[in-house]
Amino acid sequence: MKLSTRSRYAITAVIDLANNGDSAVSLKAVSERQSISLSYLEQLFCKLKNYGVVKSQRGPGGGYRLNKEADEISLYEIITAVDENIDQTLCGGSLNCQKDKPCSTHHVWTGLNEIISDYMKNITIKDVVTNNTVHNLQDARERGANVN
Repeated sequence: MKLSTRSRYAITAVIDLANNGDSAVSLKAVSERQSISLSYLEQLFCKLKNYGVVKSQRGPGGGYRLNKEADEISLYEIITAVDENIDQTLCGGSLNCQKDKPCSTHHVWTGLNEIISDYMKNITIKDVVTNNTVHNLQDARERGANVN
């Protein structure tokens, strides 16, 4: 599965906000630090704000900040906020892959969708900022656990 640039940039930008603590951050500063087009960030942040991931602050020292704690925002929430579709089926889940019937591998792609969604729902912005996700996965592998 490959996420679109939209999702990658949205996640990167939200992480940038998280790295700046409670201070409001201008999109221009995020744009410069992350090498993301300012106009593209404006589009993404409109969606992120409407979804409740970020909030804006007007005036001097204004900009954007997280609307919730970093450990309350999952990567899945950000992906959903920017209208990303992580569905791996050809039919969008409508079971009409081939001539109005599900294809022979429909259940495989549906299962993959669930795994990807669960994985992204269980990683928070705080996990990414603290690199906690990587450590947890490595620890689980070392213990011989089955990691999804």
